[in-house]
Amino acid sequence: MNKGKVYLVGAGPGDPKLITVRGLECLKQCDVVVYDRLASPRLIRHLKPGTEKIYVGKLPDRHTMKQEEINQLLVDLALQGKTVTRLKGGDPTIFGRVGEEAEQLYDNGIEFEIVPGITSAIAVPAYAGIPVTHRDLASSLSIITGHESPDKLDRSIHWDKVTNATGTLIFLMGVAKIGYIAEQLIRHGKEPQTPVALIRWGTRVEQRTIVGTLETIEGIVKEANFQPPAVIVVGEVVLQREKLQWYERKPLFGMRVLVTRARAQASELADQIELLGGEPCEFPVIETREPMEPASIEALQEALQQAEHYQWLMFTSVNGVDYFFHWLRKLKIDIRSFHGARIAAVGPKTAAALVQRGLSVDELPVKFHAEGLLEQLNSELKPGERVLLPRGDLAREVLPRELEAKGLIPVEIDVYETILAEGQDELALEWLRENGIHMITFTSSSTVTNLLEVMKRRGIPNPVELLSQIPIASIGPITSKTVRDAGLEVTIEAEDSTLDGLLQAIVDYHFKNKQTTRGG
Repeated sequence: MNKGKVYLVGAGPGDPKLITVRGLECLKQCDVVVYDRLASPRLIRHLKPGTEKIYVGKLPDRHTMKQEEINQLLVDLALQGKTVTRLKGGDPTIFGRVGEEAEQLYDNGIEFEIVPGITSAIAVPAYAGIPVTHRDLASSLSIITGHESPDKLDRSIHWDKVTNATGTLIFLMGVAKIGYIAEQLIRHGKEPQTPVALIRWGTRVEQRTIVGTLETIEGIVKEANFQPPAVIVVGEVVLQREKLQWYERKPLFGMRVLVTRARAQASELADQIELLGGEPCEFPVIETREPMEPASIEALQEALQQAEHYQWLMFTSVNGVDYFFHWLRKLKIDIRSFHGARIAAVGPKTAAALVQRGLSVDELPVKFHAEGLLEQLNSELKPGERVLLPRGDLAREVLPRELEAKGLIPVEIDVYETILAEGQDELALEWLRENGIHMITFTSSSTVTNLLEVMKRRGIPNPVELLSQIPIASIGPITSKTVRDAGLEVTIEAEDSTLDGLLQAIVDYHFKNKQTTRGG
């Protein structure tokens, strides 16, 4: 068997979008990923199906796998002919022990590539509003490990030389030794009033920053019970934070939001949450697919082949639009066959999906649900008109029932089915159990019922009890009713039943919550 290859990749400081283009390529093409605690778990979603995942991360109180064992693991995997990506937090060459891993690969004749990453030494301070160099304050910097006992620190660090060697000093992994570090810096010439900042979990939703001086920082750390991992910045550049702390001022900073939409649709909401400074946790609980029952397919084909007999086409979702055109292509039906039909849509996203296909919407209700559409069209609907409703199998019966009551002839076709999604990330369940999720979003009734079902299947006997401790954001009144029927409370409901309306409601809630927490 041919030997495989190992990519030693820096994952960046935490924000998954800070991985390099080359690093992401290595992640997407590998057969096995070997990753540690400081690599963002959200990067794992970029793996191709079937990729083996091996966690070797170290925790403060235990080592999952010794470094020598990790070195050998990489060799063994490559000898099996596998392409391996070793994903390491930050940059692998800065206190990442990549030299040891690469050397053992070399000794065993295994091809490897070192892919640099953005080091936390510069990225974490930047996310806290602290540039590590500044024309007027610091033209040089030192990066120093602080993860040693005091006697080892004294052997590895020449305090008399390091203290004043550069304008900015960056200590990695030194929270537990902050008192000793500050003491040595003062002893060797630093002013006691020199500014110091500690940034914990920088670039992530948990980012927290405390600021003091060399003479006060140990007390501040103890009072705040400040825990690792954190980056320590010593120098005048810390004062820039007062003006430059851009990340922590974002509207959703500090909020991790569970996104339950279908995998194909989740990215739109997730991207907006991320843009606003929050962290989306994608946990899709629904999937859509073509109908499987022969009777459903036969009814669908028959309805579409009578295109010229409809006076109305009514779409209630983007999925309905997408699958409608999917079936037109599959059955080779020309959209011009529906030339006698007017088009109505529920919601601006649904209308936009039609516009993208070159179709103008004749009617768009102010209220984005079936009842709103009926109210809008009330004076224009005429008895005897045929209405085609391309929908999903779980669509509500309000629209066809009310159309029939007005004397129209609704023709429902299930252009897609909604099913329970599988293969969700276990990390999301851990966050749910450990209060790591700060908001749950529901964008349809099926996301509510399916989340509860997924949790039961994944070993949570009473999901309602667990979810009742977490704020819930609903896209509109129909979804909210399903939430309440399930025994849960709706914390916030979008004023407009759209993704934009949902996001605005979440932003408003988070802002008020922060103000209350701050006492104002």
